[in-house]
Amino acid sequence: MNKSNLITAVSEKSGLTKKVATDVVEATFAAIQEALAAGDKITLVGFGTFEVRNRAEREGVNPSTKAKITIPATKVPAFKPGKTLKEAVASK
Repeated sequence: MNKSNLITAVSEKSGLTKKVATDVVEATFAAIQEALAAGDKITLVGFGTFEVRNRAEREGVNPSTKAKITIPATKVPAFKPGKTLKEAVASK
């Protein structure tokens, strides 16, 4: 499923027009992005949790030259599915 399919599904399930569903999906993604950028954790009970995790600095290898490189520490977005979502996926 891509973003367009998601918008169509939201429109059909909610009875909203595609234009309004597009605005809702875009606003939801923007709110999640802004909260994560601010370092907040988003918990949607039954669905899952979005959070920012710290990835430590580590050694890597350049595949073309085989030279060792240092990959710097960084922050990455992460998602942990909730119990209801896990059960829904496992039952399929």
